[in-house]
Amino acid sequence: MTTTDTDSGALEAMLAHHAALADGVTRRVAALRAAVEREDRHGTTTAELVGYLAKEVLPHAVAEEHTLYQTAAAKADLAGTVAGMVDEHRTLVSLAERLATAGDGALAAAEAEAIGELFVAHVAKENELVLPPLAADETVDLAAVLVQMHRLTEAAQDETAVAEDVTTPGAEATLLRLLLGATGQLADAGRGDVACKLAAEAWAAVRVARPELAVRVTAALHRLVRAPTAEPVALLTGPLSPTPSAAADAGAVLDVRALAPAERHETIFATYGALGSGAAFVLVNDHDPKPLRYQFEAEHQGRFTWDVLEAGPSVWRARIGRPADASAGAEATGTPGGAEPELDVRRFPHGRRHDVIFTTFDALAEGAGFVLVNDHDPKPLRYQFEAQHAGCYSWDYLEAGPDVWRVRIGRSVGRR
Repeated sequence: MTTTDTDSGALEAMLAHHAALADGVTRRVAALRAAVEREDRHGTTTAELVGYLAKEVLPHAVAEEHTLYQTAAAKADLAGTVAGMVDEHRTLVSLAERLATAGDGALAAAEAEAIGELFVAHVAKENELVLPPLAADETVDLAAVLVQMHRLTEAAQDETAVAEDVTTPGAEATLLRLLLGATGQLADAGRGDVACKLAAEAWAAVRVARPELAVRVTAALHRLVRAPTAEPVALLTGPLSPTPSAAADAGAVLDVRALAPAERHETIFATYGALGSGAAFVLVNDHDPKPLRYQFEAEHQGRFTWDVLEAGPSVWRARIGRPADASAGAEATGTPGGAEPELDVRRFPHGRRHDVIFTTFDALAEGAGFVLVNDHDPKPLRYQFEAQHAGCYSWDYLEAGPDVWRVRIGRSVGRR
């Protein structure tokens, strides 16, 4: 390719990325506005917009300022334009912070609309006033600028990365800190239930993409549930089991007291994710699992059952189940009604995958199984199963790479 062809391709890539970002913001703003107009819970859509800004838009803005904008600012006829666009980045950050701390739906919708209007206009200005002159300038290597911008965007998205060109702290973590500060203020004002629900919805929004931030939200949620509240606590749930006594006899036992606090909630959700329709497990904990209940409602509202079997003071036991409803099971697990559930561990850090898998196996009833989905051949796991559960499990490859491995793991009948 010639230099001109390379720069033309880089220009097209930049324009396409801008279009994707603008569409992502516009769709999330529309979803938030629709939730507010329906008088529906807007916490989830607010958290999704804040998360998208922090994960995608703001890191892109940081990278632009260190690459594209520096190149453009060196040209006298673009310096003023670039200065104005940097100011718009600062305004965008301020609006995002205000959105994260918005106290009601109307205010959240107004801040979101301002964000959408600003960002769409900002992208159009960049596409029309900045990129064409740079693409036409033979002294500018637009392709090299694009490569550097991608590298810095990735660095800005990774709080653990050390990048000499990026000095801005993780924007998503900053916005989450602001949001949790707002929940603390709500709790102090006697609105503890609202605070807990908002924190749980923020947790659901970041749980998969940023598990380290989700752990932080879980810790905050444990503090929030202890705050006094001047309003009725309105927890929702799926269908209840017929009676507590019947519930006590059904389901495997998951005792998380021996696990580190940071590992408990993900292990519990992995166990729930592997449940078949109508199945359940009994959670045993050393404190009231009320924070977990808020998280279940944020992520699985209407698709779980919750029966308190024992309520302290030293031990808490709750039966958590999946309703015997094919549509609920399909929605929660991504598997057809009646099919064995899938446990996709690709979203978990490598160091935690095996613990989640063994916890899920331990919760299986005799004759039941689940389908493990992984991004590499789980042969090391097979050796561990042989060492710990020889003769008590089955192992059947359903798909063997090269990108995805699927293994059906079952508990043998009469062996535990």
